Amino acid sequence: MYRHILIPTDGSELAERAVTHGLSLAKFVGAKVTVIIVEERPGVWFSFPETGAARAFAELTEQIKEYYASALDRMANAAKQAGVPCETIQVQDVQPYEAIITTATDRGCDLIVMASHGRSGLFAVVLGSVTNKVLTYTKVPVLVVQRGSSKN
Repeated sequence: MYRHILIPTDGSELAERAVTHGLSLAKFVGAKVTVIIVEERPGVWFSFPETGAARAFAELTEQIKEYYASALDRMANAAKQAGVPCETIQVQDVQPYEAIITTATDRGCDLIVMASHGRSGLFAVVLGSVTNKVLTYTKVPVLVVQRGSSKN
């Protein structure tokens, strides 16, 4: 049924739940997975002069890179333990939903498994939702794992 599953993550506990669901499904159907993390940089639209703020920003950027690399390593190890072929991708400087859709299309993924906080109403409008944007713009089927979804 499915041969290549894309699993976006941000390294959060909820996203890891989606990874667990995606890996279980992949193992069951004999699919391979690609795990993608989109590196969101701190929202700074101007250059710092050479000050302590510039050093702090550089340190924060490095910590974010390390966090995302660590999250991808955890996901790759989980796939290996599950016996599921897995590739990991780290993308930066792109809107997360666009990176997810582009990766799914370019890599021939036939399912996206991703998490959603399940926010609705004003929270969803104000905060936006990567999951909602993926659902709106992709042609690839999406399996959404929400907060409160039971573990396998």
